[in-house]
Amino acid sequence: MGATRTDLHPEKFNELGMAVQALGHPARLRIIDILIKRRECIGHMLVEELGLSQPTVHQHLKRLKEVGLIQGSIDGNRVCYCINAEVYNRVRDSLIAFLDRPIQENCC
Repeated sequence: MGATRTDLHPEKFNELGMAVQALGHPARLRIIDILIKRRECIGHMLVEELGLSQPTVHQHLKRLKEVGLIQGSIDGNRVCYCINAEVYNRVRDSLIAFLDRPIQENCC
């Protein structure tokens, strides 16, 4: 696959595309869902709740953190993750605006 030419697209599409790509895995969607429902900083229990290995959960958390949807802190041995409300709300609003355009008829 060729290089992604993000320079050809407006920043709003680049940001939304990266966020949607990060959300494109069921485990990541579950992580976001758990963090929203719990409304608290969560660490090790994600492995138990998701039923995935610790390295796999770590990779999913890393991807979500890379796009800014979650944030994490380390306090001694404890790693804690929560939703980054500012980024999450911006992505949500962008996605709603993008999808909330009615299609009147099929073109084919």
